[in-house]
Order: sequence, then structure tokens, then C-alpha cells
Amino acid sequence: MALAYTIIVIYTICLLLIFMYALAQLNLLFNYLKHRNKIDDSEKFDFSKSTEIPFVTIQLPVFNELYVMERLLTNIAALEYPREKLEIQVLDDSTDESVEITAQQVSKIKSTGIDIQHIKRTNRQGFKAGALKEGLKIAKGEFIAIFDADFLPKSNWLLETVPYFKDSEIGVVQTRWGHINRNYSTLTKIQAFMLDAHFSLEQVGRNSKGHFINFNGTAGIWRKKCIYDAGNWEGDTLTEDIDLSYRAQLKNWKFKYLENVETPAELPVIISAARSQQFRWNKGGAENFQKMLKRIVRSKSISTKTKIHGILHLLNSSMFTCIFLVAVLSIPMLYIKNEYAHLKNYFYVMSFFVISSIIFFVCYWHMYKNRYGGGFLKFLRYIGAFFTFFSVAMGFSLHNTIAVLEGHFGKKSEFVRTPKFNITTIKDGWKNNKYIKKKPSVHVILEGLLAIYFAFGMYSASIVGDQGGDYGLFPFHLMLFIGFGYVFFKSIFSKA
Repeated sequence: MALAYTIIVIYTICLLLIFMYALAQLNLLFNYLKHRNKIDDSEKFDFSKSTEIPFVTIQLPVFNELYVMERLLTNIAALEYPREKLEIQVLDDSTDESVEITAQQVSKIKSTGIDIQHIKRTNRQGFKAGALKEGLKIAKGEFIAIFDADFLPKSNWLLETVPYFKDSEIGVVQTRWGHINRNYSTLTKIQAFMLDAHFSLEQVGRNSKGHFINFNGTAGIWRKKCIYDAGNWEGDTLTEDIDLSYRAQLKNWKFKYLENVETPAELPVIISAARSQQFRWNKGGAENFQKMLKRIVRSKSISTKTKIHGILHLLNSSMFTCIFLVAVLSIPMLYIKNEYAHLKNYFYVMSFFVISSIIFFVCYWHMYKNRYGGGFLKFLRYIGAFFTFFSVAMGFSLHNTIAVLEGHFGKKSEFVRTPKFNITTIKDGWKNNKYIKKKPSVHVILEGLLAIYFAFGMYSASIVGDQGGDYGLFPFHLMLFIGFGYVFFKSIFSKA
């Protein structure tokens, strides 16, 4: 009986935490919908006057990007901006043959009159944060634009973003990510779905009310003064972008988010790459929660509501721990519910999961409708997309929970880059990519066992109790079976 009560308590706490997070998402949806009809009357630099065009440095932090370097540098060199007010820093920590290829491309671009430097370090101290910090020491620009190797900004990108820095309180201008290979596979569609929600609902929902948002590591511009005032780049977490973003906003710098400026990029096309990226993001989120919590709580310059949203933002990745615990405990809960009739009232807490799921469904529908349009047929497609996304997201919950726990308990790990492929269509090949992780994680075996576990959960629905079964959790267990089965199968057999 003690074990049953322990399971019920843990299960209930996790459901309540997920419900609180869902309510926060609902609040962001209200903010998002209110903001959509507002006209942006921000003051801007007048680029018709040469005196108002500031000097910009573009930083390209790269590490072993053999397949995308030529594409990246060709794209960046085509950006429209006065050449006398622009420099490009290729911050190259590579250790393979891409160094020579990059050097040749840089030399070619330099011969056209563009100020471009190929900066190589002798070590990767601080990883990406260390490279950005090193380049900043010699950067000529008042403003620092940053792009990862798989990003392809449109030619007028600087003209659409830099003018907003006329407001001297703005420290960062961040743009929305696009996806050049969104429809490549189920995996890329799921990632695009998740990222679209972040870059619409969450970024706009927070920014529109003055709550903290984060620079997303790329496709944005920093005011150099803001970077230094916030304490410069630090490499003690795996998400240096969130770290510096929070330190800057705690110093009262404003962030400007431009949803209408899209910066296309490439999504990981194989599951090992997606896993490494998810691990880094989720562990980094937990690390930053540990690093920033006291600073946020003690800050006297931000509102209580901003503090709450900030804490929940940093706990985003930790929700995977709650999801994983709810999933694992749901089968024992099914048996407890049908074994102990006197505990019936306790099982009303299960409704919190249903309500939370409905809230997420509604929130993501508005994001989806904004991207693809409304109508009955689009809504039917959305149902399929949401079901697939939700299932696979839960399938990643063990992997992400391990990342979160490592982050909270302070286990340090190396910054593992996400391999790039230069792939946009199904005809493009990836199997010969030298950066692919060949050996699947040991966690994959556990994910396969969990798929079997939730198949047992579906079977249990038909045998529990004495009233012909209990199918209340059957849809949940079906989604978990599909999610963990998908992650296991792709990790072992195809990796794509």
C-alpha cells in the first residue's frame, strides 16, 4: 500500500507540473494573439543617410563543416551592406581537411574586396563560446551578427535587422528560423513543428510582454557593448546563447524579436544528429536553470510575472523528466486504479494530463494555422502532425531526461557539434557523411524495452478490473509505443 501511495504522489506532482507549464503556454498564446494585430512603430536607422549606417561584424563559428562551408561563405558574401561598413570573421576551430577548403574560399572572397578573415585557434577552449569571445577581441563592428554553418540568410537580412538598433536600449535582434529541408522526412517535419512553436508562440509571446527571451545561438545580432556589459561569452554551459541572453536581460538590455524575418537553415536529417542536438539543448537548459535561478529570483528590476516566465523557460527541458515519469508510472497507476476502489477520487488527477494535452493542441494549432493557413483540410493535416509530433517527442523523453539530470547535477560534457549534410531533397545522399556517429547510444536498448513496456500497457487495458477492462490510458500508451518504437527503430536500423 505504501508503494501505491508513493506512485500516486509522484504521478500527481508530475501531472500538476506539466499542467502549470501548459497554463504558461496558454498565457503565451494569449500574448501572441494580442500582439499579432499591433503595428511595429519602432524607431530605426535611416539607411538613406550614410552617417546612420553602423559598422557590422559577421561571425561564423565553425568546426569541421566540410559539406557546407562553400555554401555558407558564398551566401554570406552575397549579403547586401556597404562593404566599407562590414567585416566577416570565419572563426574556424576545425581539425580536418575543411580548414584548407575554407582557406581557399576565404581567399577567393577576399579578392573581391570583401573584408573577410580566417581566424584559427590552437585549441577549442570554451568551444563555440570561446571562439566567439576570441573573435570579439578584434572585431571592428559595433554590432555582431552570428550565423551557424547551416544557416542561409537572405541577401537583405542585414538591411532588415540592423536598423532596429537605433534604440540604444536594444542589445539583441533575433530572427525566426526557417527550414530548407522541412519536408525531407518524418524526422525533419517533427523538428520543424517543434521549432515553429518556439519561434512563433514562445518567442513572440514572451517578447511582446517584455519577458525574457533568448538569443538562439545564430541568426541574430548583438550590440557589442551589450555583450561586454553582460560579462562576455562564457563556456561553462552547453547553451552559451541562453546564458548570455539572461545575463544581458538581467542588466536591463532589451531584446527585439522579428518573427517576420525568416532565416532559412538545415535540419538534422538523421536521428543520431537530432539526438546529439536535443541532448545539448536540454542539458544546457538545465545547466542554465542552475546558474540563473538565484539571479532571477533576487533581481529587483524585473516583475514577478517575468520571473515566473523566466524560470519556466529555463525549466522547459526539465518537463521531459515529468513526462517520462508520468509515462513509466501510468501502467502501475492503471493497476492501482482498478485494484483499490477506495482510492477512486485520487484518479481525478489524471484529467490534468488530458487538459494539458488539449491546451498544447490548441496552442500549436494557432502556430500551425499561422504558417499554413486554416480550413478543415488543414485542420485534419494538423491533427496528424500533432499526433506524430507528440508521440515522437515522448519517445525522446528518456534521452532528454538523462540530459536534464546531467545538467541539474552538474555533470560536465564536451560540446558535441551537430553534423551538417547540405541536404534539401530526398534524392540527396547522407550515408557517406564522415561526421555521422556510427555506434548508437546504449540508451537505445532501453528505448526498445520501453516500446515493449508500453505495448504491455495497451494489453493491460483489456485485462484490468472486473468491468471488461479500462481503456482510459490506451491512447496515451499507444502514442508512447509509437514514439519509443520510432526512436528505437530509426536509431538501430536506419538512423535517418
